[in-house]
Amino acid sequence: MTNSIDELSKADVIFIIGSNTTEQHPLIGMRIREAVLKNSARLIIADPRRIPLVEHAAAYAPLNPGTNLAFINGMLNVIVSEGLANEDFIGSRTEGYEEFKESVNKYTPEAVSLITGVDADTVREFAGMFAGAGNASIVYAMGITQHVTGSANVAALANLALITGQIGKEASGVNPLRGQNNVQGACDMGALPNVFPGYQSVLNDSIREKFKAAWGKDTACDNGLTVSQMMEEAAHGKIKALFIMGENPMLSDPDMSHVEKALKNLEFLVVQDIFMTETSELANIVLPGTSFLEKDGTFTNTERRVQRVRKAIEPVGNSMPDWKILCALFEAFGYPADYKEPGDIMEEIRSLTPSYGGISYNRIDKVGLQWPCPDLLHPGTKFLHKDKFSRGLGKFTVNEYRDPGESVSDEYPLVMTTGRIQHHYHTGTMTRRSWALDREYPHGFIEIHPADAEKLGISNNNKVRVTSRRGEIETVAIITDKITKGVVFMPFHFGEAPVNRLTNRSFDPVSQIPEFKVCAVRLEGVK
Repeated sequence: MTNSIDELSKADVIFIIGSNTTEQHPLIGMRIREAVLKNSARLIIADPRRIPLVEHAAAYAPLNPGTNLAFINGMLNVIVSEGLANEDFIGSRTEGYEEFKESVNKYTPEAVSLITGVDADTVREFAGMFAGAGNASIVYAMGITQHVTGSANVAALANLALITGQIGKEASGVNPLRGQNNVQGACDMGALPNVFPGYQSVLNDSIREKFKAAWGKDTACDNGLTVSQMMEEAAHGKIKALFIMGENPMLSDPDMSHVEKALKNLEFLVVQDIFMTETSELANIVLPGTSFLEKDGTFTNTERRVQRVRKAIEPVGNSMPDWKILCALFEAFGYPADYKEPGDIMEEIRSLTPSYGGISYNRIDKVGLQWPCPDLLHPGTKFLHKDKFSRGLGKFTVNEYRDPGESVSDEYPLVMTTGRIQHHYHTGTMTRRSWALDREYPHGFIEIHPADAEKLGISNNNKVRVTSRRGEIETVAIITDKITKGVVFMPFHFGEAPVNRLTNRSFDPVSQIPEFKVCAVRLEGVK
């Protein structure tokens, strides 16, 4: 997040797009609800599903799945054409405006309506409310990023913040809600194919020399592969071995049959996890990691806040914290690691990662700090880009809409979108072992609009077969008007109804994130 969670309560307008905030980030959803009910904030929401917060929204746009970029560009078109842009901010803090402005000319509300299914006046209403706000915050999640246009979607939201001057100040900004509790921390520490910790490029000679001096070993000099690229390479025999930590791609990655082929094609697979999963069942070796209750360290949350984590119990059985397992592997490979405790690792992070330079265990003993925090006297940073952007001027970008990775047809007439529900977490490795949570949602399901259900002769709680161009599964139908007509929704938590057997391997060309939100399917009742 460019800004902080508590600032949402001070926003005049909150624009949610691609985020079922109440169910997936309930504490943030509660803050947004309070902002509306107590502080009279105006909430505008764009989503194919009628998420719970729509009840409190001043405006709602039920988008066709995969059309977020067209909708955002439509808002930008209105802001330009109706003279709503913040010309002072654009002139003093940005560049590339003229080229960008030309690019959104064709995204008139009428043209956007044909793509998104949202009427033209609603596009104008969203643009007017956002541009007219004193402070406006953008909130998004995987409903924006898990598309073939995911990177362009994010860039278009950045354009929206720039053109209105809603960045670099309190209660504004572009605020992604991360998918897990420490995704931000993992990315901060270099769990990406092109950067060292602190987003320091592996292509930078001086950066590589810095890490070589610290680690005593030459480091990567080229970008690596993303997860999706690894699966492709494994399927073609170019990758021979994989080490998978805390991930269950047999349920979480697209086109499950292809993932299974890739993993079975490996010569050697190691999985490190806290429970046996569909993925670890295929492993040559399984290393027993520990849960969050059994380890010390830090988590960095979605507002860039670094917080202490302290173990409640000692590791159970033969399990070990992840860092100890990795240190044992370093030793076996002939590269001894001299870390004695997690605090030693934190000190190395401080020394090598400028944005974490002022974050020590002592300073976050009671309350976390938000990076960038470059030295031990720095108070942390509530919101980013106050005086300048990391590159100097903010850059407008051109982002052209293109069709999603898959289209409906007579054979596959419905668009399936996937996601999560409040009671389960990702592939259910932990939550489905909780009797209380599994009692609420003991099996998979598919949401379908009443009109589509009537047309197909499907009743509530009927067993149905869902078929895509890649496979088929059986599940239970839930009829609800909270889903747009022509669209169906399935969660991906359930191994007995693995929705990713159906999804496709279309990827964002920049991030290589899969298109999880648009998949053409057909439904039929099962007797």
